[in-house]
Amino acid sequence: GEAMGIGAGIGMANFTFDDADGFWRWVDLCDNGGVDSIWQSDRIIERAPNLETMSVMAALAGGSKRLKFGMNVASLGLRDPIVMAKACATIDYLSNGRLLPAFGVGSAQSRDYVATGTPTKGRGKRTDEGLEIMARLWSEDRVSFKGDYYQLDDATIAPKPVQSPLPLWVGGSAAAAIERTARWGTGWQAGIESAAEVAPVIAAIKQRAAELDRKIDDDHFGAGFGFRFGRHDEPLVERYKEQFQKRLGKDPAAYSAIGGIDDMMALVHDFHAAGVHKFVLRPIASGTEDMLAQTRFMVDELLPAISALNKKAA
Repeated sequence: GEAMGIGAGIGMANFTFDDADGFWRWVDLCDNGGVDSIWQSDRIIERAPNLETMSVMAALAGGSKRLKFGMNVASLGLRDPIVMAKACATIDYLSNGRLLPAFGVGSAQSRDYVATGTPTKGRGKRTDEGLEIMARLWSEDRVSFKGDYYQLDDATIAPKPVQSPLPLWVGGSAAAAIERTARWGTGWQAGIESAAEVAPVIAAIKQRAAELDRKIDDDHFGAGFGFRFGRHDEPLVERYKEQFQKRLGKDPAAYSAIGGIDDMMALVHDFHAAGVHKFVLRPIASGTEDMLAQTRFMVDELLPAISALNKKAA
């Protein structure tokens, strides 16, 4: 792949803008401010406002010029891999090669399975078959496949993605996800995990890929954290920490940086030491103006500090 680069993209879970105009102002800021990529999480049935991930990918293909964009991560246990392969190829083609597709199994706790009438049973095997099918449809002209869940006979999609090979990032930390990444992935994307939690996963993926005679570039390991240029005693931050603790049962300190540039870079260094080269930074913000302000801080202060790491690494 490209030279060892440490890159930083921005992550979106809940839709926190006042309206669509606010979202597009933010996309322009990211596109013109040197943000590497925008990552949209994949949740369908939820009270909190949240955009559908593949629709966002398609919108960004037309609504930005330089940015890359990816899913963090799309649930392949829920989605048909043939339709997904076609959608990814189309979006990559129309964006001139800016899609970063990333896939996981999807949580069995998610209400999306029940709501869409999708069985959770067999979702791991469906995902394994789906990853193989997508990788092959993107690169081969005639794909035949006989799986337990999917069968293809001499199948072709066209146009093919612009990127060859199209990246195929895999998410998840369980043994099956490590195997999946080593076998089919071109990269790995952490979920909400600390540096201490990702270090053994990255090591295991590298070891297993080597056993399979595959190489995943060192700079294709990604992880993320929440950030806010601000103070711990802001009501927004106190609410964030409380919800984080309640939802995940974890201390937010290892998963977010609140304060100034030094606080954030300390976390960047921890993750980098664990083998992470791609950062998905999630602004802790509410409303359009706050999101824009936090993103400007990221562009003006955090991205240059992360770029300086690249020069040291070189």
